[in-house]
Formats: sequence, C-alpha cells, structure tokens
Amino acid sequence: QKAAADSKIVAINAATPGALALRGFRERRPRQYFDVGIAEQHAVAFASAMAKGGARPVALFYGGFIQRAYDQLSQDLCLNNSPAVIVIESAGISSMDCTHLSVFDIPLMANIPNLVYLAPACEAETRQMLDWALAQNEHPVAIRLPGGAVPALQNDPAAPLELNKYVPVKAGSKIAVLGLGGFFALAEQVAGKLLEHGIKATLINPRFITGLDEELLNHLVASHDTVITLEDGVVDGGFGEKIARFYGDKPVKVYNFGAKKEFTDRVPVEELYRRYELTPEQIVARVLA
Repeated sequence: QKAAADSKIVAINAATPGALALRGFRERRPRQYFDVGIAEQHAVAFASAMAKGGARPVALFYGGFIQRAYDQLSQDLCLNNSPAVIVIESAGISSMDCTHLSVFDIPLMANIPNLVYLAPACEAETRQMLDWALAQNEHPVAIRLPGGAVPALQNDPAAPLELNKYVPVKAGSKIAVLGLGGFFALAEQVAGKLLEHGIKATLINPRFITGLDEELLNHLVASHDTVITLEDGVVDGGFGEKIARFYGDKPVKVYNFGAKKEFTDRVPVEELYRRYELTPEQIVARVLA
C-alpha cells in the first residue's frame, strides 16, 4: 500500500521472497523490488546507500541470517545513521534446525549505536511502527517480528510512538510484568495467573528494545518490589538484562525470563518453553517462591 503511494519506498530481499511473503510485492511493484541474492551483507549496505540517496528502503531478513551482516549493520548503516528500515522476520524461540535459529538477534543488534530496535506486540503496532520508521529521518530503525502469525489486529494503539517510551497497559502494584513484542501475550497470561493469587500486577508493553523509559521505570520503584521481564530470545545480553542493570542500585528485584544461550536443533517449541521455564505456571511459581 505504501509503495503504491510513494515510489521512493522499495523492498530489499536476500533471496528469500517466499519465506518473507514478498512474491506478491515483486509481481505488483517490480521496479521497487530488489533481490540481491544470498548476500545479506550487501542488502544492508545497499539499504543504507539508498536511504542516504533519498529512497525509503525496507530491507527484510529471516531472523536466523541477520548475523551475517553485523559489520554492515554497524559500519554501513548505523555509523552513517542512515534512515533505512530493517525488518527481522520469524525472530524468537523456534523448532528450527541449528543453522536457522533466530534467538540471538537482540544481543547482536540492540547494542549498536544509533539503531532503534522495535518489538510490536500485535499487527496494529507493526503497522504503527512501520509508519513511524518510514516517516522519520533521524535513525536507522529495525522492527522485530515473531515467528508464526503476528498477533491479530487489535484496536489501533492508543499511545503514539515516542522514542523510548513504554506503554503501561494495566496499573497494579508490587509486581510489574514487561512483555516484549511477541511475548506480550505471555505477559498478559502471567498477570492473569498472578491475579488468581491476589496480586494485581502492572502490565507493560515496552515496544523499544533499544533505550530505556527511565521515567516509567523510576516511577515503579515507589509501589513495586519485583519486576519480571519476558523476551522471546536469549537472556544473556538481552533486553531484560538492561532492565536489571537499571534497577541494580534500587530496592527492586528483577527476574529475567527468556531462552538459554545454547544451540538447539529441531527441538519442539513446547519442550523449549518448559526447559526455559517460560510457561505461565512456571513463571508465576518462581516469582511467588
């Protein structure tokens, strides 16, 4: 829809149009579609150059392959602060083979200067973030989409997208639950389970993987003694550890939930969730204890 209205918007792909559902775009907008072959490195550098030249490139990648382009993300895209858009598809814990794992992207990408990495919780937020990313010229922006179907289209997000501002979805006390992106639905389940134990938890949608909402996090200290972070990726070097570091000198205990740092090979997702204590029951039991 956006490319039809603006010829400067182009899609860049590294030989995975089928996996990323781009065949329809390629057929309808052939002059705005670029497939660079199996060359993620070139795709990122190409996107940076196009953005510098006035185009609005959206480069889409399967999450397990973005590590190939770390140097280009850092040196070509972010060092030049080019306002290109990077979409990371199928990110998160999966039953894929060991060469296609997409759980390491947050530590890899979220610590590069200038990059804004976003994690939508539903389809409506995905649209909002794409709108924001294409409209601004200040930052390279990446959007992290979970594996499987993006959660269904909800009402349009009430909160405007403001840099590094989280969304407090439900107010509570004692325990705050931060559910990042595709794990926001899990955070809702955890909050529901806590309510069964008489605890009305605060529920927060962080949206931003990079950058902390220090005002909101500081505000929690007065009425909360525990913060839970949930992320669909490895805990080591991930989003939750940034929250834990923030609360390191404050009277708040932080529990980080996510994947273990390991290579897995075709392990069922349900088994991995149990292994990583990521079922609502396991999370609540650990926190209550």
